[in-house]
Amino acid sequence: MSGHPILNLPNLLTISRIIATPVFLLLLFADVWYYRACSVLVFSAASLTDLYDGRLARSGGRVTEFGRFMDPLADKILVTSALVALAIARIVHAWLVIPIVIRDVIITSMRMYGLYRGRMMETSTLAKWKTVVQLVTVIVILLSISVQELSLYYQWQVIIDLDAAMYPLLANGLMAVVLLLTVLTGFHYLFRTDQHSSNAL
Repeated sequence: MSGHPILNLPNLLTISRIIATPVFLLLLFADVWYYRACSVLVFSAASLTDLYDGRLARSGGRVTEFGRFMDPLADKILVTSALVALAIARIVHAWLVIPIVIRDVIITSMRMYGLYRGRMMETSTLAKWKTVVQLVTVIVILLSISVQELSLYYQWQVIIDLDAAMYPLLANGLMAVVLLLTVLTGFHYLFRTDQHSSNAL
């Protein structure tokens, strides 16, 4: 399986997720409101590539070592960039984001070390679900931002008042769930790695 070309369709989808990240960030921090509103479209499209790259690779027999390593890394680049951007913009609390970033840096370092030692660290099912929850959370928050932008532009006062009351609770509540899942998967990786190390002795 590792003999397949690196630049196959699944891997190109993975790479496109990395390329989409700076485009998303530029839109999110743009001065024009409809650019900011469009950031959710770019992030959603990038998220969809995560749904299809792995399936295409497995169904078409195009799984590569490059893809197995880059797929979760591309997820982390996209999601971590989005979460840090939301914290910088004070849309979510920074203390909810910092542990997530630290966890992802540790796990990515472990992956790179494992690759150096010739052992690929497989992504667990729990970690895959964590990524899905992270992506959905960011999309929901971005949609809320878009509703805010539209409401302010068209002066929909009822929506403005409702959004002002519910938005902080929604955004930070969802981030708390993401933080919990992130911590759980972090401990799961560490426990699994410790087990593998013990078995190797």
